[in-house]
Amino acid sequence: MKYEFTIIVPIYNEEDNINRLDKELTEYLKIATKKTCVLFINDGSKDDSQILLEQICANNSNFSYLLFDKNYGLTAAIKAGFDEAKTELVGYIDADLQTSPLDFNLLLEYTPKYDLVTGIRTNRKDSGLKKLSSTLANKIRRSFTNDGVEDTGCPLKVIKTNYAKQIPIFKGLHRFLPAMILLQNGKIKQVPVQHFPRIAGKTKFGFWNRSLGPLADCFAYLWMKHKYINYKVDKRSY
Repeated sequence: MKYEFTIIVPIYNEEDNINRLDKELTEYLKIATKKTCVLFINDGSKDDSQILLEQICANNSNFSYLLFDKNYGLTAAIKAGFDEAKTELVGYIDADLQTSPLDFNLLLEYTPKYDLVTGIRTNRKDSGLKKLSSTLANKIRRSFTNDGVEDTGCPLKVIKTNYAKQIPIFKGLHRFLPAMILLQNGKIKQVPVQHFPRIAGKTKFGFWNRSLGPLADCFAYLWMKHKYINYKVDKRSY
């Protein structure tokens, strides 16, 4: 079976969301505009997430998983998904389902012309503190990257896989995906998507790693930008 699109779902202690993920992703696969598979990346969960993942993957041939030996963090989970993907397009969604997989179809409309399509969360259903820290983080990041992206933290993205695989891994990578695509001379598009409250599980991020923490990552990005080499092959003998 030839797939065209891989959805990456990082998992860390999300046992209360696994059955919802199973249901919503299965429903999406029925109406997906591309032949789609789902890859769960279990980032060393300490709860029963792995047991549940193995059950839903056994019952759905379009689902598979990758289990880390320990917790490495969101950046590593996303990059592992990029590296494992064998499809032309790769997507990413958070396990908390505050964004809907149904909106992948909105993003996929723009993939013929753009190399990364990212959501902008409209009518966000988060606390005031979470929205404030997110706004601050976006302002800090934009001042360093000049990528023009309004909501880089939106956990709903589609990327051409050949671009995703060339992104070097570093802590905080997930905040800089649009900027890293621009470094490759790629084109990006922002699309409004739905947003929902978290109804199960606990958030893994606090004020520090949503706002002040990313400041250090911005300096890592500037170093990466300064050292980045973007080459193009003109001719091959094979």
